[in-house]
Amino acid sequence: MLEIGMAVVVHNHKILIAQRQRGRKQALLWEFPGGKIEPGETAADCIRREFMEELGLPVDVRDFFMDVCYSYPDTGCVHLNTYWATCQTTQTTCMTAHEQIAWVTPAELAQYDFCPADKPFIDVLKTKTL
Repeated sequence: MLEIGMAVVVHNHKILIAQRQRGRKQALLWEFPGGKIEPGETAADCIRREFMEELGLPVDVRDFFMDVCYSYPDTGCVHLNTYWATCQTTQTTCMTAHEQIAWVTPAELAQYDFCPADKPFIDVLKTKTL
C-alpha cells in the first residue's frame, strides 16, 4: 500500500485544488495536492515538503481531516492521510507536478473531474462551512 500525505488547504473560505500534469497517471484530473510519505517522515512533514517542491507554497498543517484507501487497477492501493492546512498566500512560485491550480468553494468542487481516490472527500467537504 502506498502511503500518501494530502492536504485540504483553506484560504479565505476557499479550498486549493490542482490539476494533474499531462503524461502522469490520472492526467488532467483534479486532486487535493500531496505526495508519497518518505521513510521516517510523518504525513504532516510530507505535506509541507510536497507543497514546497510541487507548488512553492508554504502551508501550515493543522488537524487530521480523514483518510481513504482506494485501489487503482494499474497501481494498487493508496492510503490518503488527509489533513486540514492553511496558507498565508494563494501565490505559488512553481508548478512541477500540475497543469494548473484553482481556489474554489466547497459547492464548486462538484464542477471538477477529480481522481477517483479524491472523490470521497468531496462528499464531506461540500457540506462544510469554511
